[in-house]
Amino acid sequence: MRRAVLTTLSTTAGVVLLLSLKPHQSAPPAVTARAPATTSPTPRPSGSATADGTWTGTTVDTRYGPVQVSATLQRGRLTKVTVLQVPNGSGRDREIAGYAVPRLTQEALGAQSARIDAVSGASYTSEGYIRSLQSALDRAGA
Repeated sequence: MRRAVLTTLSTTAGVVLLLSLKPHQSAPPAVTARAPATTSPTPRPSGSATADGTWTGTTVDTRYGPVQVSATLQRGRLTKVTVLQVPNGSGRDREIAGYAVPRLTQEALGAQSARIDAVSGASYTSEGYIRSLQSALDRAGA
Protein backbone atom coordinates (compact mmCIF):
# COMPACT_ATOMS: atom_id res chain seq x y z
CA MET A 1 0.00 0.00 0.00
CA ARG A 2 2.83 2.35 0.89
CA ARG A 3 4.49 1.76 -2.51
CA ALA A 4 1.26 2.55 -4.33
CA VAL A 5 0.89 5.87 -2.52
CA LEU A 6 4.53 6.83 -3.16
CA THR A 7 4.28 5.83 -6.81
CA THR A 8 1.09 7.83 -7.29
CA LEU A 9 2.53 10.91 -5.58
CA SER A 10 5.81 10.79 -7.49
CA THR A 11 3.99 10.28 -10.80
CA THR A 12 1.66 13.19 -10.06
CA ALA A 13 4.57 15.42 -9.06
CA GLY A 14 6.42 14.47 -12.24
CA VAL A 15 3.44 15.26 -14.46
CA VAL A 16 2.89 18.61 -12.73
CA LEU A 17 6.57 19.46 -13.14
CA LEU A 18 6.55 18.56 -16.82
CA LEU A 19 3.41 20.56 -17.49
CA SER A 20 4.75 23.62 -15.69
CA LEU A 21 7.96 23.76 -17.74
CA LYS A 22 7.89 25.78 -20.91
CA PRO A 23 9.86 24.60 -23.92
CA HIS A 24 12.95 26.60 -24.77
CA GLN A 25 12.25 28.93 -27.68
CA SER A 26 14.28 31.67 -29.24
CA ALA A 27 12.68 35.09 -29.45
CA PRO A 28 10.25 35.32 -32.36
CA PRO A 29 11.20 37.72 -35.13
CA ALA A 30 9.79 41.18 -34.72
CA VAL A 31 6.73 41.84 -36.82
CA THR A 32 6.04 45.48 -37.46
CA ALA A 33 3.33 47.26 -39.33
CA ARG A 34 4.43 49.03 -42.47
CA ALA A 35 2.89 51.56 -44.78
CA PRO A 36 1.17 50.14 -47.87
CA ALA A 37 3.50 49.31 -50.72
CA THR A 38 4.11 52.12 -53.15
CA THR A 39 5.53 50.05 -55.98
CA SER A 40 3.29 50.35 -58.97
CA PRO A 41 2.78 47.45 -61.30
CA THR A 42 4.60 47.35 -64.62
CA PRO A 43 2.67 46.84 -67.83
CA ARG A 44 1.85 43.26 -68.65
CA PRO A 45 4.03 41.63 -71.25
CA SER A 46 2.10 40.12 -74.13
CA GLY A 47 0.81 36.66 -73.31
CA SER A 48 1.24 37.18 -69.55
CA ALA A 49 -1.80 36.85 -67.30
CA THR A 50 -0.31 38.87 -64.43
CA ALA A 51 1.58 42.10 -64.09
CA ASP A 52 4.92 42.32 -62.34
CA GLY A 53 4.88 44.46 -59.23
CA THR A 54 3.75 44.60 -55.64
CA TRP A 55 0.07 44.33 -54.88
CA THR A 56 -1.45 45.21 -51.52
CA GLY A 57 -4.21 42.99 -50.19
CA THR A 58 -7.25 44.21 -48.32
CA THR A 59 -7.09 44.66 -44.58
CA VAL A 60 -8.91 41.75 -42.95
CA ASP A 61 -10.29 42.41 -39.48
CA THR A 62 -9.93 39.36 -37.24
CA ARG A 63 -11.04 38.77 -33.68
CA TYR A 64 -7.59 39.86 -32.42
CA GLY A 65 -6.80 42.67 -34.86
CA PRO A 66 -6.24 43.51 -38.52
CA VAL A 67 -4.14 41.44 -40.92
CA GLN A 68 -2.82 42.79 -44.22
CA VAL A 69 -0.16 41.55 -46.62
CA SER A 70 1.26 42.55 -49.96
CA ALA A 71 2.40 40.18 -52.69
CA THR A 72 5.26 40.74 -55.11
CA LEU A 73 5.06 39.01 -58.46
CA GLN A 74 7.82 38.69 -61.05
CA ARG A 75 7.21 36.97 -64.36
CA GLY A 76 3.91 35.67 -63.06
CA ARG A 77 5.46 34.02 -59.99
CA LEU A 78 4.89 34.93 -56.37
CA THR A 79 8.37 35.95 -55.17
CA LYS A 80 7.69 37.77 -51.90
CA VAL A 81 4.94 38.23 -49.33
CA THR A 82 5.32 41.21 -47.01
CA VAL A 83 3.29 41.48 -43.84
CA LEU A 84 1.91 44.98 -43.41
CA GLN A 85 -0.30 44.39 -40.36
CA VAL A 86 -0.83 41.58 -37.88
CA PRO A 87 -2.50 41.51 -34.47
CA ASN A 88 -0.03 42.93 -31.94
CA GLY A 89 -2.16 44.16 -29.05
CA SER A 90 -0.53 41.82 -26.53
CA GLY A 91 2.60 39.77 -26.07
CA ARG A 92 0.65 36.64 -26.95
CA ASP A 93 -0.52 38.23 -30.23
CA ARG A 94 3.09 39.06 -31.14
CA GLU A 95 4.20 35.55 -30.19
CA ILE A 96 1.55 33.94 -32.38
CA ALA A 97 2.36 36.23 -35.31
CA GLY A 98 6.07 35.57 -34.78
CA TYR A 99 5.74 31.86 -35.42
CA ALA A 100 2.72 31.81 -37.74
CA VAL A 101 3.67 34.46 -40.30
CA PRO A 102 6.97 32.88 -41.43
CA ARG A 103 5.25 29.51 -41.85
CA LEU A 104 2.36 31.02 -43.79
CA THR A 105 4.77 32.93 -46.02
CA GLN A 106 6.85 29.83 -46.70
CA GLU A 107 3.72 27.87 -47.56
CA ALA A 108 2.40 30.61 -49.87
CA LEU A 109 5.70 30.88 -51.74
CA GLY A 110 5.87 27.11 -52.09
CA ALA A 111 2.28 26.81 -53.27
CA GLN A 112 2.46 29.95 -55.43
CA SER A 113 -1.04 30.79 -54.25
CA ALA A 114 -3.17 31.55 -51.21
CA ARG A 115 -4.43 27.95 -51.11
CA ILE A 116 -2.44 27.03 -48.02
CA ASP A 117 -3.14 25.37 -44.69
CA ALA A 118 -3.70 27.43 -41.55
CA VAL A 119 -1.10 27.29 -38.79
CA SER A 120 -2.30 25.39 -35.75
CA GLY A 121 -2.87 27.75 -32.84
CA ALA A 122 -3.10 30.77 -35.13
CA SER A 123 -6.46 30.22 -36.80
CA TYR A 124 -7.58 33.85 -36.91
CA THR A 125 -4.21 35.18 -38.06
CA SER A 126 -3.99 32.44 -40.69
CA GLU A 127 -7.47 33.20 -42.01
CA GLY A 128 -6.72 36.92 -42.24
CA TYR A 129 -3.36 36.26 -43.93
CA ILE A 130 -4.90 33.92 -46.50
CA ARG A 131 -7.80 36.26 -47.31
CA SER A 132 -5.53 39.31 -47.62
CA LEU A 133 -3.05 37.41 -49.79
CA GLN A 134 -5.85 36.19 -52.05
CA SER A 135 -7.12 39.73 -52.52
CA ALA A 136 -3.60 40.90 -53.47
CA LEU A 137 -3.29 38.07 -55.99
CA ASP A 138 -6.75 38.87 -57.36
CA ARG A 139 -5.68 42.48 -57.89
CA ALA A 140 -2.60 41.28 -59.75
CA GLY A 141 -4.73 39.05 -61.94
CA ALA A 142 -2.99 35.91 -60.67
